[in-house]
Amino acid sequence: MTQFELTDEQRQIQEMAQKFTADEITPHAAEWDEKHHFPRDVVQKTGELGFGAIYVSEESGGINLGRLEAALIMEAMAYGCPATSAYISIHNMASWMIDRFGGDTVKAKFLPKLVTMEHIASYALTEPGSGSDAAGLKTSAKRDGDHYVLNGTKQFISGSGFNDIYVVMVRTGDHKNKGISCLVIEKDTPGLSFGKPEKKLGWNASPTAQLIFEDCRVPVENRVGQEGEGFNFAMAGLDGGRLNIGACSLGGAQRCLDEAVAYTKERQQFDQPIADFQNTQFMLADMATELEAARALLYLAAAKVTANAPDKTRFSAMAKRLATDSGSNIVNNALQLFGGYGYLKEYPIERFWRDLRVHSILEGTNQVMRMIVSRDMLRQ
Repeated sequence: MTQFELTDEQRQIQEMAQKFTADEITPHAAEWDEKHHFPRDVVQKTGELGFGAIYVSEESGGINLGRLEAALIMEAMAYGCPATSAYISIHNMASWMIDRFGGDTVKAKFLPKLVTMEHIASYALTEPGSGSDAAGLKTSAKRDGDHYVLNGTKQFISGSGFNDIYVVMVRTGDHKNKGISCLVIEKDTPGLSFGKPEKKLGWNASPTAQLIFEDCRVPVENRVGQEGEGFNFAMAGLDGGRLNIGACSLGGAQRCLDEAVAYTKERQQFDQPIADFQNTQFMLADMATELEAARALLYLAAAKVTANAPDKTRFSAMAKRLATDSGSNIVNNALQLFGGYGYLKEYPIERFWRDLRVHSILEGTNQVMRMIVSRDMLRQ
């Protein structure tokens, strides 16, 4: 392998994800969006390919791939539907967290059905009053014998009310960072309820709602790691989550670029295809250049996270910021090239325009990404 090429194995993984997307996701994504349908059956079918446990260890039943391979999978599936791809990413982050930081008891209890995607997992960190200030969370977990009693609310939780398992960050102590712990909670636990589905601009194929705890009793054996370690787990998971959401933007942008190239070759104005106009050619060239630059940085950052490089967090933040901003810009330009037709639901561009917009907010806003990068620079 040269420095800038994928290995044969990585290409095989990419092609497998692309074929699944072409067969199972792309033909149906517009209908899912229009009907606000969550395609649970399709999501679970990815488990047959090992995509329910992409970086879970082989000892726990996963396929133990690196972060670059995960990004390739997310990018390929986002070509069909970014919301569905991101949903699978969230499940993988939750499964990885249990496998990476959990003890034997919690792993044996939950991982067998998560790796096959018989059960689907959500990840719950954000609260109504704590978004970018993740350590400001207030959902409390008071110890009562061999249980914790939870009270509080989680906000913007993908899969809330639909998924089987919830990996939740809760407050078990007063210290802002070291007072946070991680619990795994089952859907039918008494005291756990769900808010009404949110009405959103995009991601209509991915249900989002509050997660509500009212004297919810959770066994202590469901804790991942020790008390007070949860915030570190959450931050460790964000590097990979940022890469995946960036990869979802790359996949959506690639789809819209391909659609724009095909459309401008066919669309006639002034007795010639609009692809013949220099303005169109320059726009397409800039879109392609921006996409490849963002992809190169994201793949580099993914390799750094897999290698546990000391600058992995900075590169993940840079890659996420560039990929999500570039993705939205490319899709916006594709819509412009489609003209009025790009604004119609008959074409896929407006769906990608809506779906990709939230990526610059998720997994840390792009303003926070700039803070992470600049602080790391100034620290040296």
